[in-house]
Amino acid sequence: MSLSIGDKAPDFTMPTDGNGTISLSALKGKKVILYFYPKDDTPGCTKEACGFRDALPDFSGAGAVVIGVSKDTVGKHDKFKAKYELPFTLAADVDGTVTEAYECWVEKSLYGKKYMGIDRATFLIGGDGVLRGIWHKVKVDGHVDAVLTAAKAL
Repeated sequence: MSLSIGDKAPDFTMPTDGNGTISLSALKGKKVILYFYPKDDTPGCTKEACGFRDALPDFSGAGAVVIGVSKDTVGKHDKFKAKYELPFTLAADVDGTVTEAYECWVEKSLYGKKYMGIDRATFLIGGDGVLRGIWHKVKVDGHVDAVLTAAKAL
């Protein structure tokens, strides 16, 4: 199975920062930016999170909700969110169920060593729960602007 634009987005319910929970079905009618990142408080992930933070008023103006997802714990998310003043939800997919449903758990390679990890990826989900944009192997520079452009056009 490979997720494609036009497919129904896999539903999810995950714990979030602040001891909350979030589910896709509860966001029906809203555009959702669901972005997967490898690890809290690492250089690329911090840069990406701060990019979404800085553009959040524009995403909100486009009727979009931003959710960051990693396998970090709620406690780590709380610290990351506080340190960088992130005004959007961070969801903790500790068991990797959602990461796998969105096909973001992939084999990676670092210095010739292969391991499993999160593919930096973003999904734009329409208010109808259908995938409207998919970005895999995201390069952080310029990515937030590309997602914002797509969200505004939806």
